[in-house]
Amino acid sequence: MTGINSIMMFHQNICGLRKKTDELKTSMYPDFPHVLCFSEHHLKNFELDQINIDGYNLGAAYCRQNIKRGGVCIFVHNNLNFTNIDLSVYCKDQEIVICAINIELTLTNLRIMTVYRAPTGNFEVFLNRLDSILKILYKADSKLILGGDINIDYLSDSEKKRQLDAVLLSYNLFAIVHIPTRSQYQSSTTIDNIFIDNFKFTNCAVFPLHI
Repeated sequence: MTGINSIMMFHQNICGLRKKTDELKTSMYPDFPHVLCFSEHHLKNFELDQINIDGYNLGAAYCRQNIKRGGVCIFVHNNLNFTNIDLSVYCKDQEIVICAINIELTLTNLRIMTVYRAPTGNFEVFLNRLDSILKILYKADSKLILGGDINIDYLSDSEKKRQLDAVLLSYNLFAIVHIPTRSQYQSSTTIDNIFIDNFKFTNCAVFPLHI
């Protein structure tokens, strides 16, 4: 996504980050994003600390405590000033795992969150905790971006989609990914998405990067 003071953000359900960093850098060359957001990195904290992506710093992360795989993390280009926003108190392994950073831009603060929701988790818990997080982070003088794998298909209508949209719209957050993010067996879904405030962001573009 581009157009936020020339900030480019990348999200990928990476299905295990270990041994994929070289492939990632090759696929992104030559236009390296400023922020890399990954869901399902499948790593423990000590393993994630050993991941090296040249030119990037680990900005925020959550690793599952009692269940294997899952997890979310954000890497930030080393020319950006950022701070970690600790959201670990809201995380519950099957229901919602989320991490966030704040980037200080010239005219505003940009708060980027990466979230993962397991399809078998309690959806009500997910909605309630996400709402609590947004209440804290939503500020008039800041911009919010929420991206991740929410396991709700935005190519079709559903009760879960309507409920999630109701929560997000109360913070002026709208889905901006309207292309398939998963394709297999002649079917396509958009269960990964990015949500922004359309009133605060202009000139944004979304495009796929195949790796």
